[in-house]
Amino acid sequence: MKIGVIGMGLIGGSMAKAIKEKTEHLVFGWDQSETIRCSAKLAEAVHGILENGDPSDCDLVLIALYPGTTVDYVKKFASKFKKGAMVVDCAGIKRVVCQPLQEVAEENGFIFCGAHPMAGIERSGFTYSTPHLFEGAVMILTPYSGTDIAPMNELSFFFKSLGFARMQVATDVEHDKMIAYTSQLAHVVSSAYIKSELSPRFKGFSAGSFHDMTRVAKLNETMWTELFLDNSDLLADEIDSLIERLQGYSKVIRERNGEKLKAMLKEGKEKRLAIDEVKDFE
Repeated sequence: MKIGVIGMGLIGGSMAKAIKEKTEHLVFGWDQSETIRCSAKLAEAVHGILENGDPSDCDLVLIALYPGTTVDYVKKFASKFKKGAMVVDCAGIKRVVCQPLQEVAEENGFIFCGAHPMAGIERSGFTYSTPHLFEGAVMILTPYSGTDIAPMNELSFFFKSLGFARMQVATDVEHDKMIAYTSQLAHVVSSAYIKSELSPRFKGFSAGSFHDMTRVAKLNETMWTELFLDNSDLLADEIDSLIERLQGYSKVIRERNGEKLKAMLKEGKEKRLAIDEVKDFE
């Protein structure tokens, strides 16, 4: 089939490269940057470029843009998608993308499904894209209620052909609630943690913990600002909840309440050990 990839950054570029390397499908890319379009052709990451991003002949369209730009793109080309084509967005937040586009898809005869590839690195852009980015990763799918199971199965098989090990199905609300905790909160904490006045003096005083805590502070601030604000209600709740828990630790430490502190640390350890027992891929 003919596949269009819209947005050729880290995720879109990696999608295109994986499709070309691992499948027999034809993949055509588009990016608003002429430099990136040329780079994709020179790197032979695509079979060709979609003129002006027009997806008319594509059986599957993968959109790897920021959430707001994704909605704008789908609405702009709504009447040009092939009837029955599958249109999939890869943005890191789902409610603000999926909810405005349900009626658009129904009215124009294409199938829309939200998706979130749980893979990435601390770098962004086509330069760092790789066909191996998704190997062993989870792909979260957020289809609308009542979506035909057949195209969802086809989509699952397709993503597995790119290296994904498992499909996780959720509603857009479930997705955003969990991502607020498992991903967005971690980025906020990392960004706040590195701002200590002591951070420039870390050398010689750290093992692995410092690097683990600060790794995701090396983020794309433009993209993450949009993702945070698009999920502001759920993310702010998680931040407030974490602050409350941290204040509990601060209180018992200031009071030098060893028994209480030991119990709190044990509880945290047991929760982490319980997670170790969960097998990602059964």
